[in-house]
Amino acid sequence: MNDVLIDANALADLPPESVLVVDCRFALADPGQGEREFLEAHIPGAVYASLDRDLSDLSKQGLGRHPLPEPEAFAQTLSRWGWRLGMRVVTYDDAGGALAAARLWWMLDAAGIAASVLDGGWRSWRAAGLPVESGEATPLPAAPVELRFETERMVDYDELDALRQRPAALLLDARAAPRFRGDSEPIDRVGGHVPGARNRPFSDNLDAVGRFKPEVVLRREWGAVLGQHTPRDVVHMCGSGVTACHNLLAMEAAGLRGSRLFAPSWSGWVSDPSRPVAQGP
Repeated sequence: MNDVLIDANALADLPPESVLVVDCRFALADPGQGEREFLEAHIPGAVYASLDRDLSDLSKQGLGRHPLPEPEAFAQTLSRWGWRLGMRVVTYDDAGGALAAARLWWMLDAAGIAASVLDGGWRSWRAAGLPVESGEATPLPAAPVELRFETERMVDYDELDALRQRPAALLLDARAAPRFRGDSEPIDRVGGHVPGARNRPFSDNLDAVGRFKPEVVLRREWGAVLGQHTPRDVVHMCGSGVTACHNLLAMEAAGLRGSRLFAPSWSGWVSDPSRPVAQGP
């Protein structure tokens, strides 16, 4: 696979000074769980990223449950983690990359920073018998960081409304099928999906042990999803702009670069009751 994914042994072989490892474990039902697990054990040298605190700006209204932080705030976070220009970032979690390693990978990629996701995550590191450490992170001293997000990688409400009217656009929702159909909705105000969206659950990117499927398989499966569409035609969404990044990552791993993110996703869409809602397949 290309370098958006890295396996545990390859990560272990990297010179420590060349890489920043970030633990992104997170549980939606218990936002503090990931950090507690980090303190118990993590990859040596890793720092911890909270989806709520570090990868989102929860003060923003109307932009979903996990609005993207401002570039300046994200730059300060990277500085606090000890990132230096030229360092690669490797992210991992214990959910196949979905919570929230792929989200951080996408944010870094959108800021022009080289990043990879540990394929198989924390479980693959442990299964390889590699060393772990416990306790608080000990990052390098903070250094100034400046960055901006490539806004062309994102879609806002107005553009999404326009795209929904165009046959060339393909809006893909990464949530599980029951939530997409509206059979159940445990989190957001109402169940269903944006009219015109299609369902591609992020879990379809993974094999039975939680690793990404081989590149040739991903390319074949995503080729069937895209049909005549190009990657640039594709806009990804989910519940709050987190697992959607898993589909973005899978397309990148398949060599299909150029798709975009509707970060507010379903939780943002239904924050305005006047927006239309579709239910069913």
